[in-house]
Amino acid sequence: MKKDPSYQAYLILRIAFTIAPIVAGLDKFFNVLTDWTKYLSPHFNLIGTPEQNMMIVGVIEIIAGIGVWFKPKFFSYIVALWLLGIIANLLLLQNYYDIALRDFGLFLGALALGRLSKVHQK
Repeated sequence: MKKDPSYQAYLILRIAFTIAPIVAGLDKFFNVLTDWTKYLSPHFNLIGTPEQNMMIVGVIEIIAGIGVWFKPKFFSYIVALWLLGIIANLLLLQNYYDIALRDFGLFLGALALGRLSKVHQK
């Protein structure tokens, strides 16, 4: 099984979609990677200040990353939907089309993980 290319692809995506959301989620509290509030459209600023919204986003991303590790068959689709929300938010800002395109690629990767999970998650 370890030599099966589809299992290797599944494992790579599972690790990536576990680590990336957790790191991005944690950084919503520390802003080491970037100032996340600059990516928040006023349409998506639903609760309090942009900083408070980003902390809520961070918690959701951490939960999603942990969920992908334990239940990729389910949480990969949650991450995919989350990425669609991020893409919509970025398009509303009318300034970060390059990041929206990157996130579309991540969206496709999350969908691929979901499909591979049907075969490789017991």
